[in-house]
Amino acid sequence: MDVLNQVLDSLEHTKEKIGELLIKNTNLTRAQLEEALEQQRIDGGLIGNILLQKNFIQPHELIKAVCLQIGLPYQTDIKVEEIDPNVIKDLSINYAKHHEVLPCLETDFSVTVLITDPFNYNVINDLSMIYKKEVKIVCTTPTRIQDAINRVYEKANRNIVDSIEDEEFEENLDLEGPIDILDATADEAPVIRFVNSIIFRAVKERASDIHIEPYERETVYRFRINGVMTEILRQPKKTHAAVSSRIKVMARLDIAEKRLPQDGRIKIKIAGKDIDIRLSTIPIQSGERIVMRILEKNNTVLRLENLGFRGKVLDGLIQLAGRKHGVLYVTGPTGHGKTTTLFACLDRINSPDKMIITVEDPVEYEIAGISQIQVNHKIDLSFAVALRSILRQNPDVVMVGETRDRETAEMAINASLTGHFVLSTLHTNDASSAATRLIDMGVQPFLISSSLVGVLAQRLIRTLCSACKVRTNLSEHEKIMLDVQEVPDTATIFKPVGCPRCATTGYSGRTVVSELLLINDEIRALIIQKADAATIKRAAVKSGMRTLRGDALDKIFEGITSVEEIIRAVNEEETE
Repeated sequence: MDVLNQVLDSLEHTKEKIGELLIKNTNLTRAQLEEALEQQRIDGGLIGNILLQKNFIQPHELIKAVCLQIGLPYQTDIKVEEIDPNVIKDLSINYAKHHEVLPCLETDFSVTVLITDPFNYNVINDLSMIYKKEVKIVCTTPTRIQDAINRVYEKANRNIVDSIEDEEFEENLDLEGPIDILDATADEAPVIRFVNSIIFRAVKERASDIHIEPYERETVYRFRINGVMTEILRQPKKTHAAVSSRIKVMARLDIAEKRLPQDGRIKIKIAGKDIDIRLSTIPIQSGERIVMRILEKNNTVLRLENLGFRGKVLDGLIQLAGRKHGVLYVTGPTGHGKTTTLFACLDRINSPDKMIITVEDPVEYEIAGISQIQVNHKIDLSFAVALRSILRQNPDVVMVGETRDRETAEMAINASLTGHFVLSTLHTNDASSAATRLIDMGVQPFLISSSLVGVLAQRLIRTLCSACKVRTNLSEHEKIMLDVQEVPDTATIFKPVGCPRCATTGYSGRTVVSELLLINDEIRALIIQKADAATIKRAAVKSGMRTLRGDALDKIFEGITSVEEIIRAVNEEETE
């Protein structure tokens, strides 16, 4: 404002005119102006500064008056739709927002910019250097220019995303070597190629998640492959801002907001495959931590038999899939295939004479013949709200992506009591804990006992690579870890080695370890009595349930997986 003070000083002899302009174009009253003039007569100083100190006017109102007085254009209505996004390609959004400046028109000889402080000659000189043209000034208000900046840059970001959809991904990009993205803005080719190559590599290596983690001096990139985190590369910390901005551009998020968590989605196409990426950013001490979950939209729904279910568990699931009413829960940690199992059950149920509706967050599999609803928290379309509405559609089968609260749980149970078959997921460590978790949510035990028909608990474990696994025997330490007294004579135990085919991990693919709790009269009575999970488990085992640990041991003895993998993936159960 130093230059503004000089202008005001030079115009001091026309201060009455400035006062009249302020009264005419702002909320300044005649009484306030007289009060400021009286203070000026006593203490001296510039009338504009006195009005600002007394909070009678705002800085942009004073600038407006000066602009009108010296003939500078002043514009309150900004026509964003007429601004070409290419004009701002050389100016970062952070600079534009910080200095409240927005280029709006470029010709062969000049560039016209909207600005809130026309006397900030440093910014004008910067723009002259960037565009190498004459800079023409149009003044406006801070509120209007901030809104215009957001809208113009958002429009430019959409254009970038639309243009990148037509580009082909290259396989020969060197991710291991240093990639020069330091001299590039978020809109330029190096960072675009880098981010595209990271996503391409993740899809190629069948990663389920991409983790980008900034630390004090560097940024670490990790993939989750077959449930295990694997470090891919490291980059200098100063590259993180450009990568973060590029990913936010792809997800159409606010690239200037770095203080709050943001969620978004990215849709891309790779080698004919439609890929849907769920993006989550959270602010941490060293920057923004980014996680991208990769979902292939054209995934075919696997059959229960192909997921690793067999024996009594498979027979029980097939029997439950034929039920007309009741609730079936699938439990387990995040990322262990609960939704895949539910859709395998729905695929078995799906037929022209059945009406099936699902509520999901997000829709991971698209199946013909099934109506699928996407949860949208921005408009308060939650699981409970959607479930309440779809019951009026009179479906035969309802799938609720996740039971998170009492309202959703009670509505699902009430739906089953009125003749619907309901499938959902729940976060518990084993099948026996499902009833106690629902009771903890506030659901009445008699409702649970009368509606619950089964609970499937599952974990995903890595299977050994058939090309490099080698025979081995259990050591005494491993027997203690697995609580195994003796090994069956028919057991064929293998251990991982690692080869080029499995990327030296020793594992290739995953299968399921599970336990299925079928609700009988004895267990219903225990639920009504609010029995603990251990009591319910003992009754279930007595009725023939094979526990997670038992199924895991079977997988080891059959040579499907290793001892190390079972210890890593399957939590230790309580001893009887």
